[in-house]
Amino acid sequence: MHSLPNPITKPTTRPHPHNLIKTMHYLFNKWKSLLGDLKNKSLFFFLDYDGTLTPIRESPKKAVMSRETKAVLRRLSKDARYKVAIISGRSLKDIKKVVGISGIEYVGNHGLEIEGPKIKFKCPVSPAYTDLLRKIKKALAERFSGIKGVLVEDKGLTLSVHFRQVKKADEILVKDIFHSVMRPYLERKDVRTTFGKKVFEVRPPFGWDKGKAVLWLLAHSTALRASPEQAKRVEGLARRRFRMKDNIMPIYIGDDVTDEDAFKALKKRGITIFVGNAPLSKAKYYLEDSEEVVRFLKMIASKDKKDAGIIKSERTL
Repeated sequence: MHSLPNPITKPTTRPHPHNLIKTMHYLFNKWKSLLGDLKNKSLFFFLDYDGTLTPIRESPKKAVMSRETKAVLRRLSKDARYKVAIISGRSLKDIKKVVGISGIEYVGNHGLEIEGPKIKFKCPVSPAYTDLLRKIKKALAERFSGIKGVLVEDKGLTLSVHFRQVKKADEILVKDIFHSVMRPYLERKDVRTTFGKKVFEVRPPFGWDKGKAVLWLLAHSTALRASPEQAKRVEGLARRRFRMKDNIMPIYIGDDVTDEDAFKALKKRGITIFVGNAPLSKAKYYLEDSEEVVRFLKMIASKDKKDAGIIKSERTL
């Protein structure tokens, strides 16, 4: 693995407006100590897609993974010491198509759909929920028809309302319309809504998220390694909490609000990395952008120690 030099750093701080101070360490500053944490561990990578493996684009269709990124993911997936899962808000069908790598695990719809070697899961929803989602989609499409740049995306189990291409002056209107349409459904607890970077989500009315999906996959991975007598007991832990076994070290990398559930779930149990700038995050480390994410993955995958980089100060938020 790579080692880093020790150039002079320039300390910077960034206070949170409400004095809620939290420090995220710039990952490459802590590279040596991080290597110690990873020693003799089997690494399980959980990687968000949009904003993490690719830069955020104006529309989801334009977020295409580079050849370099795909190459390093393939390299990791073929190494017996590593497991790779792509965990996204996109539908399972979509995320599998855009990544296009076999032998890894895919998590779609924020954990509602999971597929990979020896594993397949789809969260059961009632026909009533499916019918309701169609009704909501129609209502949203009608209300947004006069606003240029809004995309209502049907992802099967969820809906997404993208407004990245909307004029700045219309963003408040988009938010008002969304909340107006959703209010009666939320009051009846028919659905729940979440938000991300220039996107609103409509989801089933129960608390399944990326964090719970990660813990479920970790418990499942442990069960596969366990004896038949242990498997049933270990699988049962998936609904509650993951207890470190078999030297598995989870590494979660994400850039959005929806990734905070995973950062929280893996607190003190794994390595959590936020990508970009955030006023506050539960992650322990940060990287500046998707290019640095790829660099980090290449450093893990490679035994070449020639990589050098700019060392930055810890970010205090």
